[in-house]
Amino acid sequence: MPSAAQQAWIGVDLGTQGVRGLVVDDHGQVLAVAERPLTSRTGELEGRRTHEQDPEQWWSATVEVLAQLVGQLRQQDGPAPQIAGIACDATSGTFLLADPAGRPVTPGLMYDDARGAGELDDVRAAGSALWQRLGLSVQGSWALPRMVWLARQGAWPDGARLLHQGDLVAERLVGHPVATDTSQALKSGVDLSAVAWPEEVLAALDVPVPSLPGVVLPGVPLGTVSSAAARLTGIAAGTPVLAGCTDGCAAQLGAGVVAPGQWNAVLGTTLVLKGVTDELLHDPTGALYSHRSPDGGWWPGGASSTGAAAVRDLFGRADLAALTAAAAQVDLSRVPVVYPLTSRGERFPFVAPDAEGFAGGGAQAPRPLSQLGQDHGDAAAFAAVALGVAGVERLCVDLLELSGAPVDSVAMTGGGAANRWWTQLR
Repeated sequence: MPSAAQQAWIGVDLGTQGVRGLVVDDHGQVLAVAERPLTSRTGELEGRRTHEQDPEQWWSATVEVLAQLVGQLRQQDGPAPQIAGIACDATSGTFLLADPAGRPVTPGLMYDDARGAGELDDVRAAGSALWQRLGLSVQGSWALPRMVWLARQGAWPDGARLLHQGDLVAERLVGHPVATDTSQALKSGVDLSAVAWPEEVLAALDVPVPSLPGVVLPGVPLGTVSSAAARLTGIAAGTPVLAGCTDGCAAQLGAGVVAPGQWNAVLGTTLVLKGVTDELLHDPTGALYSHRSPDGGWWPGGASSTGAAAVRDLFGRADLAALTAAAAQVDLSRVPVVYPLTSRGERFPFVAPDAEGFAGGGAQAPRPLSQLGQDHGDAAAFAAVALGVAGVERLCVDLLELSGAPVDSVAMTGGGAANRWWTQLR
């Protein structure tokens, strides 16, 4: 039962499939949980993947989540805890353009939208010295190539401001424009060492630098909840709103991964590995990159395009508990080799923009993943996909060690971690 002196914190997770919210106290006890779904639009433009969401849905879903959290707190016995702060995490590299009043003028362009990939060579060349110093290899699906594409297509209106996914929600909570954090801005080209935009590099790429937000480290106060947002959400006006980070970094911190050698593997829509090092790592393949920690260290990691999305895409509304029970009886030495990509392109443990998933190999000719269930039955197909994700994860850990990172422990979180058989397999 909360005491009168107890304080609590609200975290909002802006994911691919939904917005989730938690209220936790100073001891880590979860006091309330809420979630709302999000919808995506995917397609192709000139042969490149597009992935969009409606930014207004990010906000409306967040309002509903926050209101539900407050409602749950009010229904509990005893005095409700005082909310000491609220922060949002979001998908890495997702952004939109908004007018001066904060109204979206573009869809939300998601983290794996590759429409800007044609600008990649220019982006790499313009900032080559900076990227090398930061240990980064810019990829075609990163935010910066999309920003350059918008500017060069004439699709960046005069006066339009760039907002990352979490920036939109934070701005609407406080009622005025806010700075972005270095974590969300990494794939937009921010200089992590200077905590500032590399203006000369961006200007050379035709990005309108005055349209970019200020930059701060995660955890810095951005403002307080406005009276308008308080009326919508039930959160008290004046509650501090703090700069957040990407979803992978938030999951890492939430799992208690805060010391060098500790790592977090998040099996959600995608597979993300994040950890802590004292020194900045350099991976010549470009699959591994590092966020800056507010305490002066580094948070290296990477995000694979594989993950639980493969289960969703291949097995739809199947009974996953029954599939798991059946898969547990399968002889894994007899299932086909599977690389479980259900969309084009891989990012980690290697970079291959044109990679496609497959089943088979060795003496078997590779087969499309869509034929997996038909060829082998659902139980063996599910077992093969789960084993494929586990194999990709192991390759990711190998890359970390080859890059000089200590790997002393790995905490497993995300929706996929709830499947005990799959976790044991991993």
